[in-house]
Amino acid sequence: MHHFDFPHLLLALLVESVPEKPKRSALNQLTRTLLRRYDCGVRPIQDWTSPTTVYIDLILKSVLDVDGKTQSVTASIWYRQIWTDEFLVWDPEEFDGITEISLSSDAIWVPDVIVSEFVDEGKSPPIPYVYVNSSGSVRNYRPIQAVLACNLEMYAFPFDKQNCTLTFRSWLHSVSEIDLALWRSADTIANDKREFMNDGEWELLSLPSRYWRLHQGDIDYAQIQFNVLIRRRPLLYVVSLLLPSLFLMVADVTSFYLPADGGMRIAFKITILLGYTVFRVNLMDEMPAVAVRTPIIGVFFAMCMALLMLSLAKSIVVVKLLHHSEKEVQQMSVSAYLLDKYGSLSHSFTQSAFTSTRTLDDITQSAGYEFDLPPPREDLLSLTSELPDGPCSRLETLHQELVSLRLSICQDESQDSYQSDWLALCSRLDLLLFRVYLLILGVYACTLLLLWLSWSFA
Repeated sequence: MHHFDFPHLLLALLVESVPEKPKRSALNQLTRTLLRRYDCGVRPIQDWTSPTTVYIDLILKSVLDVDGKTQSVTASIWYRQIWTDEFLVWDPEEFDGITEISLSSDAIWVPDVIVSEFVDEGKSPPIPYVYVNSSGSVRNYRPIQAVLACNLEMYAFPFDKQNCTLTFRSWLHSVSEIDLALWRSADTIANDKREFMNDGEWELLSLPSRYWRLHQGDIDYAQIQFNVLIRRRPLLYVVSLLLPSLFLMVADVTSFYLPADGGMRIAFKITILLGYTVFRVNLMDEMPAVAVRTPIIGVFFAMCMALLMLSLAKSIVVVKLLHHSEKEVQQMSVSAYLLDKYGSLSHSFTQSAFTSTRTLDDITQSAGYEFDLPPPREDLLSLTSELPDGPCSRLETLHQELVSLRLSICQDESQDSYQSDWLALCSRLDLLLFRVYLLILGVYACTLLLLWLSWSFA
């Protein structure tokens, strides 16, 4: 008969009733094993004399904004860092075949590689994890919306090209501690445009890069500089800014075919000038805000405004000349002669009192030229004066009235001829000023066209 051990039986029952504590997962055990004695403040390398090489890769996603006033560019970037952490190495067979895990970036050592041109990181989403594989390779992938300081050249707007730099360097560590290198080849990065959003305002030309060392004091710092070469697509600004302005200038040129002797031409030109002013005010928001140097398109609009004012002033001068009094015209005979002689090669005036170098007052006094006003016949006047009073008095009165009428008619004909010659002279002046205006406008347009063509195809 076996002796029954009640305490041991009770203990066995209690042990069976207590639930078994679950084993930690292989991922949990691996994480705890790697970080148990890990110090994130120490550069993760066994031989401290060897530098930690950080490989960098960059993909430009889009250019969001270019601000000429603050000299900054907002861009969306996909940025990658890869380095080797010798303290994060394990055997996958000991941990259920795990070859890669994600760890908190705050729990491990991360290189202090920054971009020197960063003004603000914008709305970059926080990525708190990095990937680590069993050989100790750490991959830190981050999307960045960065505001970069850039030396923008807006003079050729909207045919401008920009060259912005992104310089990656360690803020504190020298090249003997942290060295930099490209993860992909420089040619591959420069010509990689697959992820760039090409439907926007800016076109990516290239993304060249170079490695160099900055010498400060007695210490060298490794740097990798990326040059973001972008070009603006000018079609939107050509359609919305340049073409309407050119249409208004063409309308101003065609207004010269309106008659100059009325107020219709001046009213039309004033309307065009007011319309151009409203057009400029409404499109100020589309112009780049530049604090130092005015874009050439601003000079273009200012010159267009000046040409419109010149056109209006020219029309006012012609209309003013058309309404001069006889006395004022007589004082302008010398200038009229010069205009008649040198104003046009295709037309010529008939010899008249306006083509003389002397004034009309001198003409009438020196008898060099005389109006065709025949004097009354003296024999008729003497005959009528010798007639006795009586029935012949009516004849004398009638004769005097006829002579007065003839003198009046001759004077009116002379005045009409005089006014027609002056009108022809003003028309020739109007044609001369119109040709000068077209010459100035043509030279200005050709200069701008050559400048913009040279910039757009450079």
